Amino acid sequence: MTTFTRREALLTGGALLAGGLLPWQTAAAAAAAPYQVLVFSKTAGFRHDSIPAGIQAIRDLGAANGFTVTATEDSAVFTAAQLAAYQAVVFLSTTGDILNSTQQTAFEAYVNGGGGYVGVHAAADTEYDWPWYGQLVGAWFHSHPAIQQVTARVEDRTHPSTAHLGTTWVRTDELYNYRTNPRPNVRVLINLDESTYSGGNMGDHPIAWYHPQGAGRSFYTGFGHTIESYTDQAFRRHLLGGIQYAAAAGTTPTPTQIEGEAFTSQFGVQVAGHGGASGGRTLGYIDNGDWAGYAQVNTAGATRFSARISSGGAGGTIRIRSGSAAGPVLGSVGVPVTGGWDNFQTVSTTLTGSGSGPLFLTFSGGSGALFDIDTFSLS
Repeated sequence: MTTFTRREALLTGGALLAGGLLPWQTAAAAAAAPYQVLVFSKTAGFRHDSIPAGIQAIRDLGAANGFTVTATEDSAVFTAAQLAAYQAVVFLSTTGDILNSTQQTAFEAYVNGGGGYVGVHAAADTEYDWPWYGQLVGAWFHSHPAIQQVTARVEDRTHPSTAHLGTTWVRTDELYNYRTNPRPNVRVLINLDESTYSGGNMGDHPIAWYHPQGAGRSFYTGFGHTIESYTDQAFRRHLLGGIQYAAAAGTTPTPTQIEGEAFTSQFGVQVAGHGGASGGRTLGYIDNGDWAGYAQVNTAGATRFSARISSGGAGGTIRIRSGSAAGPVLGSVGVPVTGGWDNFQTVSTTLTGSGSGPLFLTFSGGSGALFDIDTFSLS
């Protein structure tokens, strides 16, 4: 088997589902039905003068694309009962500490249970003391230079937020630097070419991305500072695609597939190359006692686990755990010998435990290499 670096593995997010469909495409028919979107623009720090223009733009997009918009700055709407009415919640240039602990708990449950989140611009300048939100938004704000023109590189043109763009996108906006690079934990859609403007400090500089969060979905764009952004048709389509992606989270009957090699922590395992695997790679070199953690996948509400596996070795057992590699076992599934590392089968099991944290998979079996994991899903 060929060894790949962990960084190469994490760049392969956004796996295809069965039938060759992208995750959000399975929900196309359901998402076409009318639904509701909440736009939340409360600020406890800097306030962007583009917020009213952003609210109006989202209302216009909703009127033309089958969703209704409620705009508020009242954090009291963050209850389980009230959030249940919305397919997605847009944090439109929110800043600072805007939700109390009870409201945070309600929003976590909403997203982990299938609700959608859209973060726009200063949504990354929000809730610095709430670790779960940091995972949800993908990266927190660090600094920014003056508003200027940039050439952005579009990495992924299959997503509804970028399908209308070319390989590059020249636009003028306030360009955030982030405290950390989100790339290991998200699928990057657009990155900034720092050679085309002054003040970038990240090198590899993602500016828009998406990822699953529990049973829900998160989309973030760092664009949207200026009032002019919200009359820019290319930006409006970018924003619309993000809302449509996030809103599909509550309707899709098909669970999102996760690449096995997209782990965020691990012991013992490596990335292995296989031509028949999704993206050409698997989670491999699995020995007895090894484990892999997925901070981007929440186990809350999960009732079933499925995985596409192969084994030219001893086979073994996958245990699905919540919170840590030693956390509660939600279920387990046996992995048979499939007759070769390129002979894939699907195994699945019902989860009976009550999950409340990130997903960890632990592995056991005989001696030597046990099996590989191509993709898996929680539902």
